[in-house]
Amino acid sequence: MDQAVRTEDGIRLWAAKTGDGEPVVFCHGGPGLWDMMADVAADLSAAATICRWDQRGCGRSQRRGPYSVERTVADLDAIRAHFGWDSVALLGHSWGAQLALRYTLAHPDRVTKLVYVSGTGIDDDSTWHAEYEHNLRVALGGRLGRWEALRDRDRTAEEDREYCVLQWSADFADRERALRHAEAMADPWFGVNFECNAALNRERSPDLRGQCETLKAPTLIVDGTADIRPRKAVDSLERALPEVSRVQLPAGHLPWVEDPSGFHSAVGGFLAGP
Repeated sequence: MDQAVRTEDGIRLWAAKTGDGEPVVFCHGGPGLWDMMADVAADLSAAATICRWDQRGCGRSQRRGPYSVERTVADLDAIRAHFGWDSVALLGHSWGAQLALRYTLAHPDRVTKLVYVSGTGIDDDSTWHAEYEHNLRVALGGRLGRWEALRDRDRTAEEDREYCVLQWSADFADRERALRHAEAMADPWFGVNFECNAALNRERSPDLRGQCETLKAPTLIVDGTADIRPRKAVDSLERALPEVSRVQLPAGHLPWVEDPSGFHSAVGGFLAGP
């Protein structure tokens, strides 16, 4: 069921709710993208109420700022309040994992459980980003030249889509199916909000270790072992959290695509547990 959610400053956010049971709110990746986890929602909605939403300025939500982590955390709280939930479980993917963590730290009494999928941890980006850039180029292989040509020039809307599909293809462990998986991510295509992406990526994350060490929400970290973002970046987050488990799946950055049964077993079991 699609719904329009209004933020306190009047921005319209797209949201959809399916299933029955305890509420779980998804936080998609990006920044600047849109929810691409309809398959995950369908898989988990037999045992939970799943809420998907597009972040401010993204996808089916109103394309208007301002853009900041603090503002996006407030928007996520507007989603929770709109549906009348006192507390929710959160499942965040990639940038959305960081968002879900930041929300949980800001509102620990409103989060029952946290699922942190393919995030990049709490260390400074300088500790892992150069290795990610290297891995990206290696994974692109024969598509590297075209990706670099598109990256370094003004692009049409069609070229934006091509550029993103090429880059996303590096996120899959199965190189033979990588481009097909990336094409599926771009269907439907809503257009990346590069302004939002730049604004949120410019923000420097505060040192979160102290807050993480006192976090009471049970947390599940899910990694794809072939993710081109080094998984060691998440080690310090795992060490900081007092109640945490971690599952590593034979997959890339979107583990539910390449190991759906493993992902369902790990996440479904965690959400259904005490």
